[in-house]
Amino acid sequence: MASFMSLVIAGLATGAIYALIAIGFSLLWQTSQTINFAQGEFVMLPAFFVLAAINAGAPFWLAALIGLVISVIILGAMFKRLLVDPMLRHGVLPLAIATMALSIFLRESVKEFYSAEASPFPSFIPGTTIGFAGISVSLQHVGVVLVAIASVMALTALLDRTPIGRQMQACAQNPDVARILGIPVERMIMYTFLINGLLVGIASLLVSPIYLAKFSSGETLGLAAFIAAIVGGFNRIRGAIAGGFLLGIADNLAAAYVSTQYRGAVPLFLLIAVILLRPQGLFGKAEERTV
Repeated sequence: MASFMSLVIAGLATGAIYALIAIGFSLLWQTSQTINFAQGEFVMLPAFFVLAAINAGAPFWLAALIGLVISVIILGAMFKRLLVDPMLRHGVLPLAIATMALSIFLRESVKEFYSAEASPFPSFIPGTTIGFAGISVSLQHVGVVLVAIASVMALTALLDRTPIGRQMQACAQNPDVARILGIPVERMIMYTFLINGLLVGIASLLVSPIYLAKFSSGETLGLAAFIAAIVGGFNRIRGAIAGGFLLGIADNLAAAYVSTQYRGAVPLFLLIAVILLRPQGLFGKAEERTV
């Protein structure tokens, strides 16, 4: 039982990271019908922003802050202005293809100009293990879960309890009506891209100390988070959160009790089951489209 609980806690830590990335998928889709297939690389990149700042002589706390700010600017504002806005005029499919190309470009650029080897990454949270009621728990895993929960609570408070948050939700539900009501829709959409840039930056700071900073980490993280968003419900933030935690726990338990060889297949099995039984996701709602 103690071993099982340790695996569940570790799975919650992994799922918390998936959830943060999946929330970004959900936010961008709800507000601008954008599917960012470079989302995994967006999580990989801030770690190298931080490492570059540390190599330039900045202390870790300042380097982390610089990494978050750069992530918001480049992966939020510039991504929307330079790629999403021009491509979205041509439809969702060209934009999806463009983000796939962007993911390859970012991955190969980091490999070419920084390193193809995994780099150790510092952490604010010590990697020691503590025991409680016979359960061995890593402080890093606990810290990851707490930071992720705090981030989700802050985002929820922003969306539910502030005028800007309510305007963002109105734009997501019906942008045409929001424009009639005088809501600056384009500005609200930009805010969601900035939030996504911040979320991927936080996720990068959480995952990199555990799995190291490496150019290829975005592939796994992006795919897992995309599946988590679909499993939970692509048009619901709470669905993205639930899907992330569910996927993280299932992944860890499968590796321990089934086989590490089939660990990568667990998300796909879960995805197929949800698509067959509940196509809109566990917490999603069915969308009607006029053809």
